Amino acid sequence: MLLFHPMDFLIIIAFGIALWAQLKVSSNFNTWSQVPASSGLSGAEVARMILDRNGLYDVPVEVIPGRLTDHYDPISRVVRLSEPVYYGRSIAAISVAAHEVGHAVQHQQAYGALVLRHRMFPIVNFTSGVAPFLLLIGFLLHQLSLIGLGIIFFSFAVAFQVITLPVEFNASSRAKKFMLAEGLIYPDEKRGVNKVLGAAALTYVAATLISVLELLKYVLIFTQNNNEE
Repeated sequence: MLLFHPMDFLIIIAFGIALWAQLKVSSNFNTWSQVPASSGLSGAEVARMILDRNGLYDVPVEVIPGRLTDHYDPISRVVRLSEPVYYGRSIAAISVAAHEVGHAVQHQQAYGALVLRHRMFPIVNFTSGVAPFLLLIGFLLHQLSLIGLGIIFFSFAVAFQVITLPVEFNASSRAKKFMLAEGLIYPDEKRGVNKVLGAAALTYVAATLISVLELLKYVLIFTQNNNEE
């Protein structure tokens, strides 16, 4: 029942969406990496400018190896940009850089969803590691108590992903406003920014959809087994 549940068809579709989203991210980034930004600034320069405009002079911008490895580290309070973004002077580069700075500004302003996400992280870090084992052992031994506990633990990871959505969408919204307000992009360049950041946001939506469907599958199996006893 665990291996061939009807929900698996929806989960497979969701995985297909996630794969398509990843391809869109790569495709859009490649396309708009070939389009120079009118400002002529690099991703690192844009990140530094927006940080300074928001009084975040103490938040450094660092370059890290890899491609699309960009992120904001809330513990070290550092914006880390991949080499194509850090050195790049394209629409794609400055869009990604501005997005990561958006997270730094969220942190500064104690954006509600981000604060909640940070507080949940230690719990989710533990529960997400334990949940698969509880579910596996519970299903193998037909122990509803272990399955139920595994579902509860897994639900924390799902909630974490759901909360991540407004964090990511808000960071992208801030990025667009920052770049327009500072004259870093012209209105006709906004399409490229939307393409780059929109594709990235879709990957989070797809990942969340997969997790929600998996959780629903476990709940349905648990309910069915509970009714049969």
